Amino acid sequence: MAGVEQIKVDEGEACMRLDRWFKVHFPGLGFGHLQKLLRSGQVRVDGGRVKADSRLEPGQSVRIPPIGVDKAGAGPLTAKTIRNQDDGDVLRQMLLHEDPKVFVFNKPAGLAVQGGSGVTRSVDSMLEAWRNQKGEKPRLVHRLDRDTSGVLVVARTRLAAMKLAEAFRARETKKTYWALVKGVPPKREDKISTWLIKEATPDGDRVRVAKHGEKGADHAVSYYRVLEQAGQAMTWLEMEPYTGRTHQLRVHAAHIGCPIIGDPKYFEADTNWDFPGGVQNRLHLHARRIVVPHPDKGTIDVTAPMPPHMRQSWNLIGFDDASGAEE
Repeated sequence: MAGVEQIKVDEGEACMRLDRWFKVHFPGLGFGHLQKLLRSGQVRVDGGRVKADSRLEPGQSVRIPPIGVDKAGAGPLTAKTIRNQDDGDVLRQMLLHEDPKVFVFNKPAGLAVQGGSGVTRSVDSMLEAWRNQKGEKPRLVHRLDRDTSGVLVVARTRLAAMKLAEAFRARETKKTYWALVKGVPPKREDKISTWLIKEATPDGDRVRVAKHGEKGADHAVSYYRVLEQAGQAMTWLEMEPYTGRTHQLRVHAAHIGCPIIGDPKYFEADTNWDFPGGVQNRLHLHARRIVVPHPDKGTIDVTAPMPPHMRQSWNLIGFDDASGAEE
């Protein structure tokens, strides 16, 4: 680094601790080195001295002296940052796994998987940019809600699509989601088994818990496990859908009294509950990991890093970086 830099704090970094902000932007900078820079006043925020645990606000300017470590690469991928980018470039940035038969992407929250009413851009439309030499377009084999981020499997050939779709139908896949929910579930881990029915409303499709035998209802089973708690206010849940119904995890979380934070359809808080400062009012549901039989042999096992708004919430609440919670 040649000289002093001034870096603006992004909206997605609201309430982030300064030391965590440096970990994101300058991963090679040790904590001891940062402490020396802070004590000597070489690192400042809006011209003032700060401490490692100071909380940042959007628009603030962080003074960065020459520190001799590389800056992190391009910022995180979001529905907003891809707006003016070429489809092929966006797909490359989303790519987590690639082989001759399969792509696995990390879909940003806010990007639709397929077209529909009001959708101008989707993963499916972007895949046109990756037609192969035979003219084959990669094929979707499962879905994620528009506001859910995370792992999305796409077949590169017609035969691979058939085999992957059958694996999903036969429930030979293991899908693991992370969610931030209101309150604390009744048990540390449990199975949720209900009947669900989808109904059209003026605000789009909505799913509700139905009675056994109700016309049009489908059986839905999910599993959950508590990974960490923020007192009695919020809980970090690991969730696994056994069936694949529309909005299944979102409805099941609300059904046990713990709606997912930021869910525009199923989050209903009482008047005494305040939305935590710094936690964005966006759906906190992320498809963290998928394990699926490969169309040829073996298995595909891919994990996706969390989206920026969830990472911000984890930093604010003080949850661990989630490095050891996979298994």
